[in-house]
Parts: sequence; C-alpha cells; structure tokens
Amino acid sequence: MSKIAKGTFEVKVTPQPAEENVGDSAIGRMSLDKQFNGDLIANSKGQMLGFQGAIEGSGGYVAMERVTGTLNGKKGSFVLQHWGTMQGGKFEMNVSVVPDSGTGDLKGISGKMKIIIEGAEHFYEFEYSLRTGQ
Repeated sequence: MSKIAKGTFEVKVTPQPAEENVGDSAIGRMSLDKQFNGDLIANSKGQMLGFQGAIEGSGGYVAMERVTGTLNGKKGSFVLQHWGTMQGGKFEMNVSVVPDSGTGDLKGISGKMKIIIEGAEHFYEFEYSLRTGQ
C-alpha cells in the first residue's frame, strides 16, 4: 500500500565548471543541495545537467540526488532520478526513486515525487511504498 508524504524544500543550485573534453559547453552542470521539511526531514546532494533552449523559458534537465534523513519516522537514504522539460514556463517533471537504492529503514522503497513550484516556494508530494520482508 502506498503512502503520501508532503512538505517543503529549499534548494541551492550551484553552476559547476565544464570539464575539458567532456560533453558540450552548451550543456550546463550544476550541483544540488536540498533541505526537505515536513513528512520528509532530510538533506540531499546531487548533480544536474541542463540545457536552455533558444527561446527563454524552454529547456530540459536530468539529475540524480541522494536523499538522507527520516521519512515518516523511518531513517535511511534513497536516490531520486529526475528528467524534465520546460516550454513557455510550463514544466513537465518526472522524479522517481531508483530501484533498490534504499538503505536502512528505507530499504525496498519505491515511488514518485511531484515537485510543485509556487513563486519562490518549493513543495513536494511523495507517493511511496516500502516492500516488507527484505
């Protein structure tokens, strides 16, 4: 049975320098540092690759982040995988738990996280389930 965790988060996105002979300089690389509050009390560290299209407000990104903390009283970590696009200020984001990435009490976690951005505030709704009998 799945559960839903809700709350807010703050994110710090820091541009990283391009690596010599790796990729294309038009694709930006950023570090992610997040602090989650609410049903998920955690921090995360990750990396994002992004591209901004020729028209402002259009682009795409992929990211991976490891989340470490407490989810509704269960301690551990898991990895989130992102991919998203934006066009005309409209976002389509997909954020899922990487299979078998859970540790500690969160071993066996699966789920999807919805990110909601309202002005400068970031919210999450995380629908997840935990396999039992690991």
